[in-house]
Amino acid sequence: MAYGGDSTVYKGLEGETTQWEDLQRKHGNLPPKEPIWKPDLYTPEKEEVKDKAWIDSKEESELAELENEFDDDRFLENYRKQRLQELKQAAAIPKYGTLEHITASEFVQQVTNAGEDVWVVVHLYKDKVVDCAILGVCLQELAGKYPHTKFVKIISTDCIPRYPDQNLPTVLVYKDKQCIKTLIGLAQFGGRRVTPEHVAFALNRHGPICRQPGDDAGREVSVDEVKDFLQQLVVRHEEEVAAQKDGNDSD
Repeated sequence: MAYGGDSTVYKGLEGETTQWEDLQRKHGNLPPKEPIWKPDLYTPEKEEVKDKAWIDSKEESELAELENEFDDDRFLENYRKQRLQELKQAAAIPKYGTLEHITASEFVQQVTNAGEDVWVVVHLYKDKVVDCAILGVCLQELAGKYPHTKFVKIISTDCIPRYPDQNLPTVLVYKDKQCIKTLIGLAQFGGRRVTPEHVAFALNRHGPICRQPGDDAGREVSVDEVKDFLQQLVVRHEEEVAAQKDGNDSD
């Protein structure tokens, strides 16, 4: 109830209406009644339950940071250590291991987006080119020997339309979405008498591509190693020229 001058005005509870107002609204003479504001019901936040399922949801780096989280719970602390060890072992399992054939539609996913810190060796080839077959055998062996590096092959013109056959074989080296190096021709690896070891050496000149886990990834190729490799290339080239000359003489 409120007082206004000489008159008295009666007010009901907030949102309360009279029978006359209800009748007018029923016949459409008054706008609909506005809803009464009510505060949201209080709902206490649920306390996070740190159990085995909670531990299972964490990544390796997160679990490593929880070293002092379960000092009062020996069971969960032991489980945390067990889970952390499992994740480390899973990360150490080789991811690749074969020279996988890919198509043009798979290139971005398999090569460009291969993953952070993943080295990818891409062999551009054609079946009719002999040098491609020679290099392919070496790359297949390296793929099995170094399964942490991704080795793939793709038909050259599927990868790059109208790519000239005289440039085959071509090897593209990718890392972190970037093409680090393009190696054109079998001569880059030692010619037709190339071995997997020579291919590995040539690749490692551009990064720790053909290395086992735990190897010194930061070690650079020494000058003596480079000289030895180049000397072998020269010797192989001279032998091939001599063999070709002997063949021409015998004709």
